[in-house]
Amino acid sequence: MGMTMSQKILADHAHLESVNAGQLIEADLDLVLGNDITTPVAIRVMDGIDKKEVFDKDKIALVMDHFIPNKDIKSAENCKTCREFALRHELSHYYDVGAMGIEHALLPEQGLTVAGDLIIGADSHTCTYGALGAFSTGVGSTDMAAGMATGKAWFKVPSAIRFVLKGSLNKWVSGKDVILHIIGKIGVDGALYQSMEFTGEGVKSLSMDDRFTIANMAIEAGGKNGIFPVDEEAISYMEAHGKRPYKAYEADPDAEYAAEYEIDLSALKSTVAFPHLPSNTRTVDEIGERIKIDQAVIGSCTNGRISDIRVAAEIIKGKRIAPNVRCIVIPATQAIYLEALEKGYIKTFIEAGAIVSTPTCGPCLGGYMGILASGERCVSTTNRNFVGRMGAVDSELYLASPAVAAASAVKGYICGPEEN
Repeated sequence: MGMTMSQKILADHAHLESVNAGQLIEADLDLVLGNDITTPVAIRVMDGIDKKEVFDKDKIALVMDHFIPNKDIKSAENCKTCREFALRHELSHYYDVGAMGIEHALLPEQGLTVAGDLIIGADSHTCTYGALGAFSTGVGSTDMAAGMATGKAWFKVPSAIRFVLKGSLNKWVSGKDVILHIIGKIGVDGALYQSMEFTGEGVKSLSMDDRFTIANMAIEAGGKNGIFPVDEEAISYMEAHGKRPYKAYEADPDAEYAAEYEIDLSALKSTVAFPHLPSNTRTVDEIGERIKIDQAVIGSCTNGRISDIRVAAEIIKGKRIAPNVRCIVIPATQAIYLEALEKGYIKTFIEAGAIVSTPTCGPCLGGYMGILASGERCVSTTNRNFVGRMGAVDSELYLASPAVAAASAVKGYICGPEEN
């Protein structure tokens, strides 16, 4: 029986000729990732085991991004713990204020993730790097500690679901709409501990930013990982951002899939996930009522890349943010921030009455930089809208694309970009 892309990567890293769904394996890691919330826990775990040294100082990345710049004493202490650990072990990839960014946008930008890699990260959205043809998945801080110490992790080999993409997206429709459509179709547990493999001729019409967004939210469908084929677009991205060698894997023709779905990209519309699940989706023309908002957030590891910033700026340019709406724009990395500045996007946002933040995950997890008060509503380009995710337990969070979030910020209610 043939293997899927993910199964081939796992087999090679476990030094096995083949693997089967459900098989338990131990595999070599190419990168271990942690952030300012999860790394301190992993460090404490490492302090309690015999092996005190990291397995490879070049294969560990620590990114300070969730409460950065430090919002309080606790977050400052967490970063201090990470900083001292990175200095003590001479880690090559430690990112703090001034050099940091939101981890899942930053690492591909820095060329640290390439096709064929096996990556674990103590953050559930580590699945983002599947956009480049890597097997990447989130783990707990204990597994992160074991990975930092040994360079290995254990896995249960996932089965797979194949999503065959055809056609191309219409104007204002993006990767966020694709993944929200899929999650709405299969549910938040529709791909539970399975690999979501995206294929078909429609893939070539998707930008890398679209693919990063889709892979990023595989976890919102319960997926173990999301993964795309390695085509010219992916190769061009990797060559532009680094010099690491990569290996392109292809699924065998007789690979077995638990299910298969065909997605016509040309039929998709701007989509919004209503509270309190990413699967509670409606297209903007199905909303039928004016849902007034108090806040709009454009950013995060899902949608803070330069194409997201550009689309939002195009919609907002020459307009004003609606009265009583707070619009927060967060470029995902310093490089994206600088490019947005050079292209005039930052000026556009500020002139419209929005604010622009340094890179941070802050509002996405209800940390800071955009907490919601009781009864408030927010439309956001982030990835989760659970009860209390961005603040008060009776606040409401609507997930959408940058185009929808920007248009809604201008109108004051949730709407599609066509209304602007």
